[in-house]
Amino acid sequence: MHELELLVALHVEAERQGPGSPDDTRLAAKLAGITSDGLDIVDIGCGTGASSIELARDFNATVTAVDLFPQFLSRLEQQVSALGLSDQISTVEADMTDLPFPDASFDVVWSEGAVYNMGFTAGVAAWKRLLRPGGVMVISEITWLTSSRPAEIDEHWRAEYPEIDTAPAKIAILQENELSLRGYFVLSEAGWEEHYYQPMEQRLDDFLARHSDSPLASEIVDGERREIELFRTYQDYYGYGFYVAALDTD
Repeated sequence: MHELELLVALHVEAERQGPGSPDDTRLAAKLAGITSDGLDIVDIGCGTGASSIELARDFNATVTAVDLFPQFLSRLEQQVSALGLSDQISTVEADMTDLPFPDASFDVVWSEGAVYNMGFTAGVAAWKRLLRPGGVMVISEITWLTSSRPAEIDEHWRAEYPEIDTAPAKIAILQENELSLRGYFVLSEAGWEEHYYQPMEQRLDDFLARHSDSPLASEIVDGERREIELFRTYQDYYGYGFYVAALDTD
């Protein structure tokens, strides 16, 4: 199996494919001004759809859930059927860099922990066309929480994601794209630990057993364990920032 196939196999049974929690999703929705008005939302890089389900169930939204991997979408479709949300959530298999939607299709563009795949700058610039006048963009993005940090974590994240930066720098990118900040907060520790890292740790041994003949699987597990260790050591220096910004109408 190739690396992407193994990563999908590791994460497909997970509640979330990246850090996040229901409480964080609801807080971001509140800052975005999402009420029970049945807004049209596109959830880009939805994975198995934790956020899509929260938005549809708690806010009566109509959600178009987009992901590159059909395995994730299949899992979401099973949950949608079981929860009776088929009238509110539809899935689209697509690359986030080439989304098959007309301009001004949605009230809200939503993306949790996924924009790094194309980069924050490129994602914001590409996705703003999807917003209707006065629409809102909600994105969580890896963010430095301090102006300086230990060399080990600085070097790790600059190698993994060169666009990592502080919140003011990310907010400036939003403003350059005619998006005015409506709210910002740092993802909760529970979003990392209870809803992402701890469940992942419980899956790792079984994943290795199922792929015992794959050196690449062992490398992936080593990498995940290293990432968890780094977060637990250096979480005061970085996290996910949740950015909520409205499209300017002037």
